[in-house]
Parts: sequence; C-alpha cells; structure tokens
Amino acid sequence: MSTFDDLDAFIATRRQAGLALSPDGARLVTTAAELSPDATRYVTSVWEVDPRGEEQSRRLTRSSKGEASAAFAPDGDLFFTSGRPDPSTEAAEDAPTALWVLPHHGGESRQVLTTGDGVSSFQVAQDSGHVVVATSVPVGPVAAEAPADSAGDSAEDEEDPAGVLRAARKKAGVSARLHTRYPVRFWDHDLGPGRPQIRIHEPLAADRLAPPAVVIDPLEPGQRLREHAISPDGQALAVAVDVRDPEDPAAVRVRLEIRRGAEHEVVADERGVDHERPTITPDGRWLLWIRERHAQPGRAPAHTLLARPLDGGDTVVVLPEGRLTVQSVTGAADRDAVYVTADEQGHCPVFRLSITTGEQVRLTRSGAYTDVVPTAEGGAVYALRSAVDAPPTPVRLDPYAADQDPTTLPGATEVDALPGTLTEVTATGEDGAPLRAWLALPEGDGPHPLLLWIHGGPFGSWNAWTWRWNPWVATARGYAVLLPDPRLSTGYGQEFMDVSSGAWGGLPYTDLLALTDACEARPEIDSSRTAAMGGSFGGYMANWVAGHTDRFDAIVTHASIWHLDGFVGTTDGSYHWTRQWGDPITDRERYDEHSPHRFASSITTPMLVIHGDKDYRVPIGEGLRLWYDLQREGVESQFLYFPDENHWVLGPGDVKVWYSTVFAFLDHHVLGREWERPALV
Repeated sequence: MSTFDDLDAFIATRRQAGLALSPDGARLVTTAAELSPDATRYVTSVWEVDPRGEEQSRRLTRSSKGEASAAFAPDGDLFFTSGRPDPSTEAAEDAPTALWVLPHHGGESRQVLTTGDGVSSFQVAQDSGHVVVATSVPVGPVAAEAPADSAGDSAEDEEDPAGVLRAARKKAGVSARLHTRYPVRFWDHDLGPGRPQIRIHEPLAADRLAPPAVVIDPLEPGQRLREHAISPDGQALAVAVDVRDPEDPAAVRVRLEIRRGAEHEVVADERGVDHERPTITPDGRWLLWIRERHAQPGRAPAHTLLARPLDGGDTVVVLPEGRLTVQSVTGAADRDAVYVTADEQGHCPVFRLSITTGEQVRLTRSGAYTDVVPTAEGGAVYALRSAVDAPPTPVRLDPYAADQDPTTLPGATEVDALPGTLTEVTATGEDGAPLRAWLALPEGDGPHPLLLWIHGGPFGSWNAWTWRWNPWVATARGYAVLLPDPRLSTGYGQEFMDVSSGAWGGLPYTDLLALTDACEARPEIDSSRTAAMGGSFGGYMANWVAGHTDRFDAIVTHASIWHLDGFVGTTDGSYHWTRQWGDPITDRERYDEHSPHRFASSITTPMLVIHGDKDYRVPIGEGLRLWYDLQREGVESQFLYFPDENHWVLGPGDVKVWYSTVFAFLDHHVLGREWERPALV
C-alpha cells in the first residue's frame, strides 16, 4: 500500500517546515515533524539540508520534547527553541520553552536562556549577533504565598517573577484570569495573565546569554506587541503593536514603531489600517512592511507594500494597494531589491521587486513558496516549494531568472507517487467573471464520484500542499476532488474579493456551482455521485449549500459558521468580522440575508458536522447550534466532536479518526455502501 492508501502510513509521514541559512551560505537547516514513539503526538527536530543538493539531509537534534525555530548566529552557531529539560539543572519536565544553541564547532546542545513564561519567538541580528526574544511577564503582584522553591537561583529568575507567579497559581489551584480589555483568548488558548515583552540580549559570549540589555514593553496598558524585526547591527527594532482603535473601543488596529534603546518612534499609525509584518533589509538600509486596509462591506482587505529608510526619510510605495495579496517579504542582498511571495492564479510565486522603482520580476513558474532565504552575496535564493500535488521541499533559485523551474534539494520529507493526476477546471461566473479550480483525478478512466472541497479563509486559495484535507487521500479511495477558488479567494485581483466582502451567500455560492457544473461535464466525472465539504469559511459555504440545493448526496461541514450573529459576537477577534459585516444591530438585514441558520428548514441532504471544543476562531457553539437545528428538522446527520482539538485537528489519533469518519460517511451516502462505524468512536 502507498502513503495515501494507508492512513497509518500517511499520518506517520515526516513533514517539514521552515528554512534558515548560515551567514556564509554553507549550511541550510529546516525543521521536521514526525510521530512520537507512542504515536500519540508529533515531535519536531532540526535537520540539515545540503545547499548544493549533493548529500541527503541529516538530523541534527533529538529529544522527547522536540526542537523548533532554528536560526544561525553570525559565527555559525545554531539557535533553536525547545521545552526539553536542561540536563545541567533540576528543571521541571513541564518547564517553559527555552532557547538552546548547537555550537558550530561541534559538541552537545546547551540551554542558553530561560525567560518569562517561555520563549515564544526569537531572532538573531545578522551582523552583531544580538538575540531578540519575545516572551510574556506578569501584570500584577506575585502571590505572597509562592513556594520558596518556585524560582531558580539565577539573576534572570530574580529579575523575572513569571516562574514565581506560575508556581503560586498552581499551588493555589487558580486558573482564573482578570481582563481589562478585549480580547480574552486567541485561536485555542486563553490570553493572560501577563503582558508581552521583548528582550534584546547581547551576543552569546559564554554558556548562557547575559540578562537583557534592552527590555521593550508596551507604552500603554493593554497594548500587545506583535511581529518584530531586528536591524543587522542590533541597534534598532521594528515592532508592530496592537493599539486601541478610537472608532471601536473593543477593536484594535496595528501601528508600526521603531525602538532604539529608550528612544521610540511611530513610523505608521492610521485609522482603518493595520501596519504589520515589518522586515529590515540585510544591509540595514530599508524598513519594509505591509499596510493592510481594513475590510468593510463591499471592500475586502487590501495590501500595500511600503518601504522607508531605516534611519528616516520619505516612505516609498513598492507595491500599490490591491496589486497583490502579499504573503511574505524578505530583503535581498542587493541594496534596491526585495523578495515577495504572493498568491496568483492558483500559485504563490516568488517575485523580485525594486524598492525604488517597483520593477517586478516573477522568478518562479509554478507552485507555492515560503521561507525565502537569500545568500549574503546574492548568488542564490533558497525556499520551500510546495504545490497541490507536491509536499514542501527545499529548492534553490537563481535570483535573476524569470519564470524558472527551481533546483530541488534533498529534504526531510518523502512520499510515494501520487494516486492520481492534477488538472485545471475553468468556468464563468454569473456576472461574467472568469473562474478556475484544481481537479485531482484518481487513476483510471472513471467516471469517478466527485467531492467538492471548499477552502477556508475566506481570503485564501488552493495553491499549496496540505496535510489536512489532503485530496490525494481521497483520490486513493477513488474520489475525484474539486478544489475551487470562488469569489473572495486571493490571487485573482482586488475586485474578485471586494464584490463579496460581507456578502458570502451571493457570488461565492454561484461560483461554486458553476465550477461544479463545468467539472461534472467532464467524462471522467460521475455527476450522479457527489458530495460537498468545507471547513471554517468553507464550512459556512457547505452549510449555505445545504440550505440552497439538494444536488449533493452528502455534505461534510467542519468548524463551520452557522449563526452569523452568534459567530461574530463570540469569535476570538470579533472586530475583524464586524468590520466586514457591519454592526449586527444596525446592519441586521445583511446578517439575516447571509446567515445559513435561517435556511435550516430547507436542508434535506445528510450532513456530518465536525467541531473541536478548543476552537476559539469558530467557537463550539456554532457546531452545537447547527447539530441541534439539524436534529430538530429531522435531517439525517452525525456529529463528530473533538474535546481537545482546536480549529484544526492535529493529534495523530484524531487525524485518523477524522479521515476514517469522513470516508465512512461519504462511502455510505455517495457510494451506497453499508455504514461502518469507525473504530474508537
């Protein structure tokens, strides 16, 4: 059996993410996740990839806790984060994530920094070696009854009471958090009790990093520090900061600041806009960032790429608003160049841009690229490339060649040959707009049963490999999988998104049906055996489809929005959605027009509802309300509930249950097979 025929083999496949390049360009590392020995979780480790492409990749680290977030120091030492215990101390097994270093000259890894509630992220200044660490520290007084042994003996512990507070809360049995502003949780975890803090440490000179030379806190109560970028000389830090939005007391916008020690400068701050994802070019000359205009009804978010000399001067527009939906920005070795990845027509290419003229060269022909890292001398660019039909793998690019096919390097992931082929489907929207989709076809002539898979977002695209909702697991079972990019998808121009912002039940729905019609007209497709599936926004659309047509034999809806008003008021970032939809009281007509729950009585198609209780992006109440309404209306339905999963299903055992249940449900309702309840549920 192949990787895709056998769920155990598929789940056990090692998968990689991230790239880091040494200053001399001789070493390239990635991180890879694989099953733990007991197969109950994934453990990450650091692997080295040969930039020449001559040697096989090799594993550098190993522990039961795993390692992640690799970055090189100027001298070639390799930093990474890990929650594994320090063998030189009596640290607890559940100690927060710490910073470790693997010396370039060889030897064992050693822990060099523990701080706050753990290292959430870090960066290393390219030239100076300063280490920037993001962490969280307490906001209130430490409980007086903290146990005497709750903190360590280092100066770092004495200056930072986070460990003391953590131990005091545990001893007192306290899990409560007191909040003074919105939000109170994010994705799958509660926020607090603490505030974000950034610490800049001098270059590593001994066994441990010295206490921070600079500590950066939010300037105002309640502010949150987001992304940051350190200058090559370690003297300037660009920080994106959440600040209160005067237009909505429960909302935030993002402003961009530069910190130089105690000095503070606001680079960009304006209503209705987020200034985020700062990056500084390798020569320290330019600060670049994304200006994202907030969504409104009839106007989707729009990106502008901006640049400004780091030491001050006029801001330059590198990419005008709405030209591309930018996914990443990386400074090039050349003084006037920058690399950008952005969605485009079912791909996510690498573009080389001139900062001062805006001249644009599309470097890659096909695929989706992440983790772009150029060499210091500018002779090569490395990246991870994936596609709908190819898992992420490291590649080498010529920084000056247009529309190239990259050189593939041996990575840490290997999969068997795909059980099918990938092609494209095109159609025309009801307003005349061109539409496209990917179609994964099984082996053989067919006709094959069809699964319509609707992506989430909604501002996203089917353009890259995914280990979740992997279409090749379905084609291995004989299903054709249609992966459409309807209205609101990225990579097709700003108008393609604007027209349906705050109107999800309109053109996105008719686009899906138009692409399904075009697909069913193909001889390889059996139009009498079909199902629709979606997660998140795709789940919203699956629910909308269920209430507006009975053409499908079954519908699977995962982490889905059902009651639009209820969702907007309880999601972890409500203000993002009230911006797009308007006020649920004053804009009641828009909410009512586009809320799937209003069409519950029209649903006749069997439905499988899937939801995780740790999902704070689309809270569990949406799944529970949907399930109740389906049962109340007498719709044949099942509810697959994950008490410990978030918006995604990540645990290896739960992943297997997810696929097993979905295909058991589809096989029964689409293929007419006898229902077989999956094991362990």
